[in-house]
Amino acid sequence: MYINPKTLKHLLTKRVDRIEAAVAGTGYLPRTVIGVGTFLLDNELNVDLLTGKQQVTFEKFLKPLLESSPQIPVGDD
Repeated sequence: MYINPKTLKHLLTKRVDRIEAAVAGTGYLPRTVIGVGTFLLDNELNVDLLTGKQQVTFEKFLKPLLESSPQIPVGDD
């Protein structure tokens, strides 16, 4: 899966409400999901560096949110 860094950063900073809605009632904390996303941004979006638990968090929350988000063009700031 291609991860658009602009879209991920936008989700983590401007659309925290979507993360909060996704984790509601699951026992996960929004800051856990945000932490995994921040880790990806800090590590060149390399999903292979995620631990097993981080991978589950990514697959369960971030991946579906990213797939349903409108893509922000890479060159736009």
